[in-house]
Amino acid sequence: MPQITTCLWFDGKALEAAEFYVSVFPNARITDVQRSLVDTPGDGAKIGDVLTVAFELDGKPFLGLNGGPAFQFNEAISLMIDCDDQAEVDYYWDAFLNAGGAPSACGWLKDRFGLSWQVTPRGLLEMIRDPDAAKAKRAFEAMMGMVKLDIAALRTAFEGQ
Repeated sequence: MPQITTCLWFDGKALEAAEFYVSVFPNARITDVQRSLVDTPGDGAKIGDVLTVAFELDGKPFLGLNGGPAFQFNEAISLMIDCDDQAEVDYYWDAFLNAGGAPSACGWLKDRFGLSWQVTPRGLLEMIRDPDAAKAKRAFEAMMGMVKLDIAALRTAFEGQ
């Protein structure tokens, strides 16, 4: 199967975003930076400006494209961080918010570049997929009332306590 790479459109901040992402995630690196060979009046890019930045987050390839202001990120696309425990949830949540991000709801936030992320504990997915519909519903309803997800509170709701 061919490799699939997620391409993220930025308005002149692809390198800044890639540098931020690789600073937050372990096992992450920038693999290539391509610079524009021509001036592109439509987006204001000049010869030598960063055009694309290839980077990896835990071996998954991404391409940051400086495409100009024509398109913006929205919640129709988000990246999900599958966290092992509350400490990991807190780490990623704080890393994004402390760098200019904004919280949303149900474990979602936007980073300072406008990209949406879901900071999700692995245990939540297990709870809302539980065959006991009442338990799954309680966990789901608890999640819907949260901004940053709290695993202990989700577990308490799941167990009906």
